[in-house]
Amino acid sequence: MRFIIYGAGGIGGTIGAELHKAGEEVILIARGDHLTAMQRDGLRYETPHEQINLPIPSVGHPNEIDFGDGDVVVTTMKSQHTRDALEDLRAAAGADIPVICCQNGVANERIALRCFRHVYGMVVYLPAELLTPGVVQTHSAKLIGILDAGCYPRGVDARIEAVAKAFQGANFGCEPTDDIMPWKYGKLIQNTRNALGAACPRGDLQQVLADRLWGEAMAAFDAAGIAYKTPDDIRERRKGLMEMAEINGVARQGGSTWQSLMNGRGDIETDYLNGEIVLIGREFGVPTPANEVMQQVANELLQRGGDAKSIPLEEVAARIESLADSSAGTD
Repeated sequence: MRFIIYGAGGIGGTIGAELHKAGEEVILIARGDHLTAMQRDGLRYETPHEQINLPIPSVGHPNEIDFGDGDVVVTTMKSQHTRDALEDLRAAAGADIPVICCQNGVANERIALRCFRHVYGMVVYLPAELLTPGVVQTHSAKLIGILDAGCYPRGVDARIEAVAKAFQGANFGCEPTDDIMPWKYGKLIQNTRNALGAACPRGDLQQVLADRLWGEAMAAFDAAGIAYKTPDDIRERRKGLMEMAEINGVARQGGSTWQSLMNGRGDIETDYLNGEIVLIGREFGVPTPANEVMQQVANELLQRGGDAKSIPLEEVAARIESLADSSAGTD
């Protein structure tokens, strides 16, 4: 089995690095300065335990790969890039190539199934960062991450069992799961606070607002009849398996949305995180003012080039209350 890691940033680079170290055959697909640095120096991979350069083959486009039997593509790009990326993949590899959506959000698998016959979901618990081209960090000190996976929309087959075995051999928790999407909806609940952590500094209101974001998500799922794992279910799955530590005396600085703002990428994943909750709420008549405001705040910050963690929590809370009051007034 050969693993094609498509979108080899923080998450994809970490997965590729650990699979490579475990003796698996890996190709990374990346772009821009990050690709240039990896092709010149290899992937610089930093953890609490080691800092090494790994000579993993890296390319800029699927059409640079001679695809064959046994190849598996693991998509790790942000959701806003999935559709275009999969069009390029289908043109290069055909519709039979297996695609594993190792991404936050719940929209990617459905997009992939329009194009490919064999699609899998993979839930992502992996604290990785890409802030310097060619350098990927993970602050995991025990298991590198938990990446449970299953067929989409449900089931387990021999391929995903083989993938799970390879990932387990590379220091990931990866259980073949016959009902993977409830786990991904459960992770989406947690990801609704990504924009909050990216846009706002820490403060007393942060947990209050996070609880509201989570509550809206669960209310929307309940109204839609969507099965999901609760935060308690997820804490139990992760219990004792993952531990964070510093790298050269520095702790992890922020999540994926914060990294997008810091990297100046020009786009952000919030429409597929908070925006997913807003979408479901609108479809099923559930108010989601906290998620709608966070979607707005993240995109406004991106559009005007504002600094990460620059929006006061009090301002966000006031906007949420204002939107909630105006929405109630139109009912």
